[in-house]
Amino acid sequence: MKKLTVFAASLLLVFSLAGCAGGKTVTVGTQTFTETKILGYMYEYLIEDKTDIDVDVKTDLASSPFVLNAMKENQLQIGTLYSGEIFNKHFPIEETKDPEKVLEQAQNGFDKYMGMAWFDPLGFENTYAFTVRKEVAEAYNLKKISDLKNVASKMTLGVDTAWLEREHDGYDAFSKHYGLKFKNVYPMEINLVYKAVEKKQMDIVLAYSSDARIKEYDLVTLEDDKRFFPPYDASTVVLNDTIKKYPKIKSALKPLEGTINLDTMRALNAKVDIEKQAPKDVAKQFLEEQGLLKR
Repeated sequence: MKKLTVFAASLLLVFSLAGCAGGKTVTVGTQTFTETKILGYMYEYLIEDKTDIDVDVKTDLASSPFVLNAMKENQLQIGTLYSGEIFNKHFPIEETKDPEKVLEQAQNGFDKYMGMAWFDPLGFENTYAFTVRKEVAEAYNLKKISDLKNVASKMTLGVDTAWLEREHDGYDAFSKHYGLKFKNVYPMEINLVYKAVEKKQMDIVLAYSSDARIKEYDLVTLEDDKRFFPPYDASTVVLNDTIKKYPKIKSALKPLEGTINLDTMRALNAKVDIEKQAPKDVAKQFLEEQGLLKR
């Protein structure tokens, strides 16, 4: 009950200024991490370029579950989600790690049970990645997650706050899967984990695989050798009712499918996280370079 109350209060706080504006308007929601902001602004540019619909982008929403719940309440109409989301018990699924089967279930399940259109993938996967400083990897000969077996109990772990609460692919399930227990586990906002490990405040952190800061801070990614994490292919997700109301939104966003591979997404993220460019500017530049904007 407490979680529901906090969520409701958070929704009220975030969207209280949105109101019920007249005219043709849709709202895009983005999580706190950079790529969702860049993508959110891409959606804005594409829709406003190709239709007469206005787009409002709400950034820095707490997590993917927050974005999803806001879409259920029609507080948001568009967002970016990742195919592994199906394992969070939204509807019946077949247990599988096959990317195509996971995607198929996401598209069918979200349409049938959630009233949402799950587009074909944007072209990259952003999965969880355990990372350590290079000297730590060399000192303990760490190449894969299983190599942590004899040292995890001595290490401090920094993770995305939301990951601790995930039932299927969160910390508890991970610990059982690999038989690992860390000395201390610290929840933190995802953008803080990279600095935390780089400054030796953490021994190991759970990062996002598409984040350019893994390379920037010269971190070593440990192989998920026991295949704990499911596929996390990124897709645009839009309410079915919104597409019925504004069918041109679908055709406006479709050209983005398959255009962003992992290297491209890392490069775009780097422009924001490392070069300190604005996500909106990075989004526009990419769309112009791809010839996806008319003006």
